[in-house]
Amino acid sequence: MVRNDRVIILFVLMLFASIATHAQDVIQTKQYPKGDFRYPIDLPPSTAGSFGELRPNHFHSGLDFRTNQRIGFPVHAVYDGYISRVRIQFGGFGKALYITHPNGYTSVYGHINNFTPEVEKYIHDWQYKNQSFEADIAIPAGVFPVKKSDVVAISGNQGASAGPHLHFELRDTVTQETINPQLFGLTIPDEIAPTITALGVYHLNGNPFSDKTPKDFLAVSGANGSYHLLKPQVLNLSGNTGFGISVTDRNSASANKNGIYSIELKLDGVTMYTFSVERFAFDQTHAINAYIDYPAFLTSHRWVQKCFILPGSRITLYPQSINRGIMAFNDDKVHDVEFVVKDVAGNTSTLNLKVQSNTSANNLAPAKPEGTLLRYDRESKFANSKVKVVIPAGNLYDDLDFTYSELPAKPGAFSATHHLHNKLTPIHDSYDIWIKPDISLGDNADKAVIVNAATGAIPSTWENGWVKGSARAFGDYYVKIDTTPPVITPINIRNGANMKALHSIRMRMSDNLSGVKSYAGKIDGKWVLVEWDYKTKVLSYTFDDSIAPGKHLFEFTVTDAKNNASTFKAEFIR
Repeated sequence: MVRNDRVIILFVLMLFASIATHAQDVIQTKQYPKGDFRYPIDLPPSTAGSFGELRPNHFHSGLDFRTNQRIGFPVHAVYDGYISRVRIQFGGFGKALYITHPNGYTSVYGHINNFTPEVEKYIHDWQYKNQSFEADIAIPAGVFPVKKSDVVAISGNQGASAGPHLHFELRDTVTQETINPQLFGLTIPDEIAPTITALGVYHLNGNPFSDKTPKDFLAVSGANGSYHLLKPQVLNLSGNTGFGISVTDRNSASANKNGIYSIELKLDGVTMYTFSVERFAFDQTHAINAYIDYPAFLTSHRWVQKCFILPGSRITLYPQSINRGIMAFNDDKVHDVEFVVKDVAGNTSTLNLKVQSNTSANNLAPAKPEGTLLRYDRESKFANSKVKVVIPAGNLYDDLDFTYSELPAKPGAFSATHHLHNKLTPIHDSYDIWIKPDISLGDNADKAVIVNAATGAIPSTWENGWVKGSARAFGDYYVKIDTTPPVITPINIRNGANMKALHSIRMRMSDNLSGVKSYAGKIDGKWVLVEWDYKTKVLSYTFDDSIAPGKHLFEFTVTDAKNNASTFKAEFIR
């Protein structure tokens, strides 16, 4: 058996004795106040998204409360406190409000439609003073005190939302870790156990996990919390092995498929691995790409939750593991493997397996690197005469057999195409890449930009004969020159337009390569607030009383990341 000795059993028992559980027996490391907070909206509690749910490149950081597919519901302060932060952004939450509470927590309300009139004026004044649509404003205590149940905003559909709803979070005020709101008693009716649909088996054999790791996916069947392999069988396994599962959950208040709360993986009754979505820090959330089978997600959009931990993955969603959840089958015995999956209400599903351990099988020896071996726990470098790569320590989740090749130049490129490994290996944050142009840039060196062939330009600068960029993924990279200014497309304004009956000026903007860096609107030479809608991509200035009747000049300037600029001008009558 895999490390099945008294020391390990004692360790597991002691660890779980130290992990607190609430009435539904879910795994959590501490208790949270259950009587302080109320629900943020006065609707029957129903959610379209759960805390810790799997999303592309991040774990979902709160609860998405349904608002009947409408905007306009009052949003209430969930407890006494003061408004400590407001944020306006293109994408993301769109408009968000933060309330700091005296019990050590901060509540967050995202995708709202508008704030109270007093807060709206506070933000408006800040935007004009700083001449910026986007705003992230820290507000001192005492400026906007609130009491529990006060209306602090109106629900909406702002930012990167798929429909009207209220995104709600509870955070630790000191650490800013986000915490599962249902652990505070803000529960959602739920009597439905999670659904397990597939099993993943990963033949690691001492090698780092990668897109080349041999693996098998097996269909799972069952109902009412009891699951088994669709094809009943004893799994014949040898050597170091990891497991994973595909699993979703539903609550009783909606038909949405949501995320689970916890997974325990047991070997012969000993818990080898635990995952639970109790709380996490935002600088950890990108480690979802270490948690899931990232290559499977990119190639087939299959969500497989790996139940073994990559050595470079640092996130607080793993409260316990033995040997990072990796099991070594090497004793010629039959073993019991069990998955225990729970939602936050404690509804439980299990999947039980039989594994025949086999020492006589030909275990694969650890593979020898074919390229350059990069270590996850130290700064890694790769360089030749045309390209350089530096990856800071902690940005790889496992050791990497890094491969490189030079490909022909693409049309219009000023360098060869540099194939840096492949997109199936995730990067936690970013790394630096330098490319030396193969063709002289002449006077356009400051216009040079590094382009990822799949996703577009990355932030780039000219540095001592090289173009330097900050990349967030592996792939094909090359150098181009951006001398083309952005394009401005007016929607409802032209030179000489009569706009007496209109409430706003509307337009769109686009850029061909390096991306929009900034924009500004002016009327009669004075800056005006032009808002940018994420969904429609429409920019709009809403007329107010400062624009008197008569003739005016509207100017709108857009600048891209390489300082190419376009300006649209039009006289109009108001």
